[in-house]
Amino acid sequence: MKKIFCSTDRFRVISDIGAGLYRSSPGLLILIMILSLSACATPIGVNKMEMREAYNNIRTNALNSDSISVDTTILLKRYDLLKSFEKDTGTVIALLHEKARQDQRSDILFALAELSFYHGESLRKKALSGNPEAASDYFQIMKATPGEERFFSRDYFLMSAFYAYQYLLRGGSEDSPGTYDHRLQIAGDLYNRALVQSLATGKDDQLEFKSGIRRLPVGEITITFIKESLGSELEDFQSFLAADDYAVRGLTVRNRTAGLGSPLIAVKNKTEKMPRGQALPVTAFLQVEGDVNALSDKTAKAFLGLYPIIEETEITVNGRKVPLQSDSTTPIAYQLNDAPIWDLGLQSFLSPGKQKSELFMIQPYQRGRIPVIFVHGTASSPVWWGEMWNTLSADPILRKHYQFAFFFYNSSLPIVSSASDLRTILSDTVSRFDPQGQDPALQQMVVIGHSQGGLLTKLSVVKPADVLWRSVSDKDFKDLKTPPAMKSMLRKWMFFEPLPFVKRVVYIATPFRGSFRAQGWVRGLIQRVVSLPINILSLPADIVKKEPNVISDLLGQTKLPLEVRKKMPTSVDGMSHKNPVLQTLAKMPVASGVKAHSIIAIDGDELPPNGDDGVVEYKSAQQDGVESEYIVRSFHSCQGHPLTIEEVRRILLEHLESLSTTSGIAGIGG
Repeated sequence: MKKIFCSTDRFRVISDIGAGLYRSSPGLLILIMILSLSACATPIGVNKMEMREAYNNIRTNALNSDSISVDTTILLKRYDLLKSFEKDTGTVIALLHEKARQDQRSDILFALAELSFYHGESLRKKALSGNPEAASDYFQIMKATPGEERFFSRDYFLMSAFYAYQYLLRGGSEDSPGTYDHRLQIAGDLYNRALVQSLATGKDDQLEFKSGIRRLPVGEITITFIKESLGSELEDFQSFLAADDYAVRGLTVRNRTAGLGSPLIAVKNKTEKMPRGQALPVTAFLQVEGDVNALSDKTAKAFLGLYPIIEETEITVNGRKVPLQSDSTTPIAYQLNDAPIWDLGLQSFLSPGKQKSELFMIQPYQRGRIPVIFVHGTASSPVWWGEMWNTLSADPILRKHYQFAFFFYNSSLPIVSSASDLRTILSDTVSRFDPQGQDPALQQMVVIGHSQGGLLTKLSVVKPADVLWRSVSDKDFKDLKTPPAMKSMLRKWMFFEPLPFVKRVVYIATPFRGSFRAQGWVRGLIQRVVSLPINILSLPADIVKKEPNVISDLLGQTKLPLEVRKKMPTSVDGMSHKNPVLQTLAKMPVASGVKAHSIIAIDGDELPPNGDDGVVEYKSAQQDGVESEYIVRSFHSCQGHPLTIEEVRRILLEHLESLSTTSGIAGIGG
């Protein structure tokens, strides 16, 4: 037999009818009651639920459903406002606001925060379900009739943030929520989400930051925008987007820190120096002065700031440290959400000369932070450092002491050519940012290279004298017969000083003695697909025209393998185990004062000196004289492996610990 569950309202109706029948016919009353209730379950009881359903039922609130929380329902029940809430939420909010002016109990503030958010979200959905072109009207204050104002979504969201702030931070209340009160988390989430919605313009997900008076259904608040909090001009940014509006794909974790404030993606304008722009993590925070009475009296004030998370992680409110909520992953994913940049590495490898070497600054230069430069490998690009960048930039210690950048280059060019570009660009960058040499952090640079990038990295911290040249030629360099422009270029490639500001390097899966893949049919295929035009060397056009055989003439005077003497060798030729330059570089020590670390991948269970990563053998990657050697069980592309990242983190922490007090840089405890 199917049970029919009777509502309490139906039970009341039966009771009311029964009162009348009892006076006239008690027997008939008993019969009716038996017939009416025999097929019903009890009006009050319990129903069994599964664990997750039960948890969601308890945690339901305006943020995760179209309903309000049990806590707010209790408050509405106290004042007999449940039916009124269903009919006119705005009026109920106004009534509760007046009660909050007299009654200091904190549960009223919590209910006001949730009801305001609930009503604001209802208005927003109503707008979006109508004419999309008119939807933005619901984010504005418009005159309905002379002397009457209509208030919309963004106004109720601002009220929600205001009430949540009062609930969380007003202090001094006897019934302030305790540490384990779940309403604290809900109120914090209401504040964070409502704040960003209160700043929405209703057009293209844009947010608006400005000073002015905001009129609200229950009063008025004067907001002052603190321009200085951003550390940059507002005009330098293309847009500010709510990070919570985006789902992240492709990265293993989404790094967020708990706190107050609305995490944003701050998208900088593209410039000549920054053609790819920047997407930075920023948190919006609204600090309020004045309580609910001040809001009604139109004397309430608020101060709106935008705080770059790479600089600020907390803010002081009434002498109390309040952590800022942050999202460091979503801006990274947003910046990498660009199809062309993913093809950049392979395209530049196959079409050398179309992409110049450059340093990608993923955050503005910050004095006092140590630069960490990532150098990618063959046919790769900076995007392949995404996982490591995401993890390291979220670490609170590393974020405080380091700043990250990527070196991009044409990975099909000769290794000595790309290494020369790396040295030149890093030197120019340091000179540009610190021409007077007053930032000691720039003199403690760390360079991390993967695969071919590891070779470039080592070529930035060795002093070859004439050793590299002697590895390819028995002639004195001065006796070399080649045009002056070619000779100048070779001098730059083969004779150089180590970069004095690079103090630590990390090699990841680096083929110091060549790759077994850079030979046989693989190398032959690449030679047919990739050719290096002579003009890629930036030689004067008249030399190229007059002496078309300048490359073969030069290579004929070297000890390079015969198979690469007919044309300029590519980087893959350079990574052959027969390349004398590579073999010489493998044995060269790093400059004095430089510390080196090696991370070697082995794809399988073999133990050193055996094993390889599918591209590079352990015997090729091994380096004498390094501070540490770490084996990660992975294929060659291991820069995103969690254990590789953890080892890099350890090395960066070790670098901080090693800094002396005379360096002018604070260590981990600083």
